[in-house]
Amino acid sequence: MTGQPTDLADRLAAVEARLRQLEDQQEIAQLIASYGPLVDSGSAEAVADLWEPDGVYDVDGRCMNGREEIAAMVTGKHHQGWIEGGCAHFLGPAHVAVDGDDAVAVGHSLMVVRRDERFVVHRATAHRWVLRRSPGGWRVTRRTSRVLDGREESPRLLAALGSHEEVR
Repeated sequence: MTGQPTDLADRLAAVEARLRQLEDQQEIAQLIASYGPLVDSGSAEAVADLWEPDGVYDVDGRCMNGREEIAAMVTGKHHQGWIEGGCAHFLGPAHVAVDGDDAVAVGHSLMVVRRDERFVVHRATAHRWVLRRSPGGWRVTRRTSRVLDGREESPRLLAALGSHEEVR
């Protein structure tokens, strides 16, 4: 019977570790899912708050450094034009790999815009999110986004499922 409490303790520790992993994955999935509604509603501060204060958002070579630049993108004339014309960012489910207090998520999005009273897909994009656990929950340290237009780097972002190595 001396092995039983240790066995039970080991089993409980394993269940707790699995639960923590699932909770982390779910929190990250929720963070990613919130991006579309927030950016389409023009909620600049809430969008920026998804990132660490010094986080980076690299979208097709336009690199925004820090929350202030990310918020400015949302309030900027270009993005506001998308909102005024009618647009929706649909982020598909992401593959999330958690390693302690660090995580990487990979997935797709579609940007749908209104044109001539119809809605059309404007772009399909590959995303790689690098995240870190902070006192306030998971936050993005770097998001790299590339349009899926045949360039080599876009599929490389998608192929790096679970990899914590930087993708170039």
